[in-house]
Amino acid sequence: MKCLLKIFAVALIGSLFVGCSGGEKRGAESFANRVYTPQYASGFTIDADDRGNTLVRVTRPWQGDAIKEQTLAIFASEDAAEGYEGEYIVGPARRVVCMSTSYIAMLDAIDAVDAVVGVSGKQFVMNETVASNPKVEDVGYDSNLNYETLVMLRPDVVLMYGVTAENGAVTAKLRDLEIPYLYLGDYTEESPLGKAEWLVAVAEIMGCRELGIERFTEIEQRYIDTKNSVQCTASAPKVMFNLPYQDVWYMPSDDSYMVQLVEDAGGEYIYKGENPTGGSKAISLEEAYLLVSKADIWLNVGQCSTLDELRRMAPHFATTPVVESGEVYNNNKRRTTAGGSDFWESAIVRPDVVLEDLATIIAGGDGKLYYHQQLE
Repeated sequence: MKCLLKIFAVALIGSLFVGCSGGEKRGAESFANRVYTPQYASGFTIDADDRGNTLVRVTRPWQGDAIKEQTLAIFASEDAAEGYEGEYIVGPARRVVCMSTSYIAMLDAIDAVDAVVGVSGKQFVMNETVASNPKVEDVGYDSNLNYETLVMLRPDVVLMYGVTAENGAVTAKLRDLEIPYLYLGDYTEESPLGKAEWLVAVAEIMGCRELGIERFTEIEQRYIDTKNSVQCTASAPKVMFNLPYQDVWYMPSDDSYMVQLVEDAGGEYIYKGENPTGGSKAISLEEAYLLVSKADIWLNVGQCSTLDELRRMAPHFATTPVVESGEVYNNNKRRTTAGGSDFWESAIVRPDVVLEDLATIIAGGDGKLYYHQQLE
């Protein structure tokens, strides 16, 4: 009898020990209260748990069909994070590594660019605060990350960039090093304001969601004001895009980022209705020639900065009316000496400024352009 009592006592103590030492395991599903639903972006939300801790939930972190939801929880304390199985940080991020230059622009928009301690491809960064800071390290790119540098930087979070899927080798290593990360998917948005709204997600990570909302609202209002100021005409200028790549010309779909900007600026996409959705469509050089010949304005012509460069790059199009009239513009006015483009950095969060550029171009005005330049 005494032996049975002893066994029972040992079992009871053991069960109490297990119950007290483990803690309840939980994941992203515990954040069930929606605290921010984007108005324009479709790839993220911000949720909260019952204790006010928050979670940035990225539902479209990259292109393609291999979508895997990415999350980052922001807890008020280590105690609050106990038992959480997923990527998380404690308190607002103060040290950030950016794997895309657009993330630098988002941080700049909320006055947090000083938090950047590491970037991918520093020579391509346009932001002067980051580019000129010797303490900001280049951590490499894709599978060639310098993990020693990452560890030395002690980042609170790495903001990742994915093309078609998660880089499992990289994320596994980051987890081994206990460096939190989150894939952002701003580039997958087609809405100009949708891209910019991702700055609210970044603001949540930095502990200043309300400031992020305020700054985005200002951008939104300026965009709407410019759009409403455009004078609509019965014969809107027809706009052509791009240059051939390896003898193939890619035309954006009607719902794409640049087409929406052109239409909001008062222009008419010359390929309208031929490729409604689904991304870029390849056309032959012969079809492209017919389109360029009918265009009133030609935009985004590769790396060209002069008409002579364009004539060398695309000699068959040198005598088209749009080239002879000089109505050719490129979005490469602001760039680094290494070829980094501010159009793919700060313009992501400044669609209002891009729209002002395009409205000026399409209206035939001589106003100052910020991201674009006319080829001479």
